[in-house]
Amino acid sequence: MKIEQIRDMTKDEILQKKAEIEEEVFNLRLQKSTKQLDNPLKLRTLRRDLSRINTALREDELGLRKLAQGSKEKIKAEEQKEDK
Repeated sequence: MKIEQIRDMTKDEILQKKAEIEEEVFNLRLQKSTKQLDNPLKLRTLRRDLSRINTALREDELGLRKLAQGSKEKIKAEEQKEDK
């Protein structure tokens, strides 16, 4: 997954994807410990995807780069602009 794809997702979608990846990493680590892991590179790519997601969330939190906004978030952002 590329960082541009992550930034095009809403925050809720990103958090959902993060939970899915964390669960998959956990399962792959269990397979690795029991010597049943078929593709060890899958673990590496998932860890990197998780890092990209965390980076995008942190950038949004710090205000460096904004994530795509869902309908509720978009309305809230527009209201904040009108108040200023």
